[in-house]
Amino acid sequence: MRTSRQDRRRAVAEVAARQHGYFTAAQALRLGCTYQNQKFHVDHGNWIRVERGLFRLREWPVSDDDHLVRAWLWAKGQAVVSHQSALAAHNLGDVDPAKVHLSVPPGFRRKSDFVVLHHVVTPPEYREDRGAYTVTTVPRAIAECAAEAMPDELLASAVIDALQQGRTTRRRLRDAAAALGDRAELGVERALRTVDE
Repeated sequence: MRTSRQDRRRAVAEVAARQHGYFTAAQALRLGCTYQNQKFHVDHGNWIRVERGLFRLREWPVSDDDHLVRAWLWAKGQAVVSHQSALAAHNLGDVDPAKVHLSVPPGFRRKSDFVVLHHVVTPPEYREDRGAYTVTTVPRAIAECAAEAMPDELLASAVIDALQQGRTTRRRLRDAAAALGDRAELGVERALRTVDE
């Protein structure tokens, strides 16, 4: 029969498995790991302290999406990876943002140097669950970048990739842009014209 220590380890491992090996101190605490237990696991090399309040299982492999998972956990699951970061997560275009772009609810108050916050509610139909984090859909990500006046050549490269890969349609792009307003619509139309040239 498993001891409560084994149950705690299994529970932490299950949470971490859904989050690319990462978990927060608050999650561990809810699973029965006191702060003293957490210090023990760090001191004995079972867990790696990534930053204050954030751990990763030692044996978990590093992935290309780790920075997105970390940002999503930092936002306590209230964020959606969006804008340029969403394009990068979808492997569209030539973007490589230095910071993680997150769409957060209007009342969200946390701040960090490694994220760019966009205070906007992302409707459920424009969210894609990646298990370890949530990201805006392809049409929404392109429309968000158009609304933020991303340079035409970068936006066009993302649109070309998305259309060629069958990840969206012109209609879906136009609908997503319409939901964000005139600036997004104008940017998407310019990008679509570039595709047609």
